[in-house]
Amino acid sequence: MVNMAAPYRGRLAPSPTGYLHVGHARTFYIAWQRARAAGGVLVMRMEDLDPDRSRPEYVEAALEDLRWLGMDWDEGPDRGGQYGPYAQGARHDVYLAAWRKLHEMGFIYPCRCSRKDIAAALSAPHEGAGRAQDPDDEPVYPGTCRPLSAADLDPSADSADGPGRFNWRFRVPGGEAITFDDINMGVQRFVAGVDFGDFLVWRRDGLPSYQLACVADDAAMRITEVVRGADLLKSTARQILLNRALGFTDPAWFHCELVLDENGVRLAKRHDSLSIRELRRSGKSPAEVLDATPAE
Repeated sequence: MVNMAAPYRGRLAPSPTGYLHVGHARTFYIAWQRARAAGGVLVMRMEDLDPDRSRPEYVEAALEDLRWLGMDWDEGPDRGGQYGPYAQGARHDVYLAAWRKLHEMGFIYPCRCSRKDIAAALSAPHEGAGRAQDPDDEPVYPGTCRPLSAADLDPSADSADGPGRFNWRFRVPGGEAITFDDINMGVQRFVAGVDFGDFLVWRRDGLPSYQLACVADDAAMRITEVVRGADLLKSTARQILLNRALGFTDPAWFHCELVLDENGVRLAKRHDSLSIRELRRSGKSPAEVLDATPAE
């Protein structure tokens, strides 16, 4: 259930794994506009969970580039606030508490499958229909390690000390349709077990997944509306299930149309020529960056 009575709290959540591009600029600008139009609070949160790709220079560049575009925020790593810290790398205890709750209530289970194992299972004829459509999306898990009941859990993974060196997956309610009314894109519908399967909430390297970290942070920071790209619509269905399991209130959702390159492919940080930083160097103004298209 979405709580529409709460004071507006939005967020900007860049990942400092490269320079932000024009697609990020458009989405973050919409988030900024909506927060300011609502007279609400805007939170800056650095999603720096990836230790191999996150860099301090990208953190500074994101803050600088967004300020240059005319955006500001009320809470964040550079401003402080009552819901900090505002970098995910410093919020491990928040994620561990969420993992413990899911574990205690039987929503998750340990998984020993590697990416190679999952790919091999999905290549079998009877599993072919379960492939994810987005190459960047988590593939539909074939259920290799899924226990029939809590009594069938691997006892070596049932540790009071935490998740240990296991992957942990959320058991989705197979066949249930997850629907939500997106403010920008209308009613969305995804079927658990068909459009997405049991998904990762904790990785064997000791890190929470994007899905768990996002849900735990949005709840802890009292976020009432999430503005992000349309490539994360399916993630929203997963996060609705996590919110329900954890007893969190769903924020409102606003998914923005993606900015595509000249080949119709969504932009990524490898598009260096379309990074905000490079466009600034080329002499573009903030208005020109926000209005830029790859064809230009």
